[in-house]
Amino acid sequence: MGSMRLDRMHVHRFSQSSTIDQIAYDAAARTLSIAFNDSGTYVYEDVPATLVEAFCRARSAGAFFHEQIRNRYAFRRDPEHRRFGPNA
Repeated sequence: MGSMRLDRMHVHRFSQSSTIDQIAYDAAARTLSIAFNDSGTYVYEDVPATLVEAFCRARSAGAFFHEQIRNRYAFRRDPEHRRFGPNA
């Protein structure tokens, strides 16, 4: 597969994922925002663009997150974008 070019702010929606709604990547800041279906949005720091490109092509967004991002990058919860309900 060819390389995709990420704009300064790239947004990708995962319509088939039961775990992740969408991601947004700020190339200048190297931050990746991940909007989870049940728990809100988290911002991951110092994420390389090549990883985001692979994330956008992943067969399973949830599996990719668990294998390549979770517990590997510093993160914070985005208080402006949280979900409400029993899993929030």
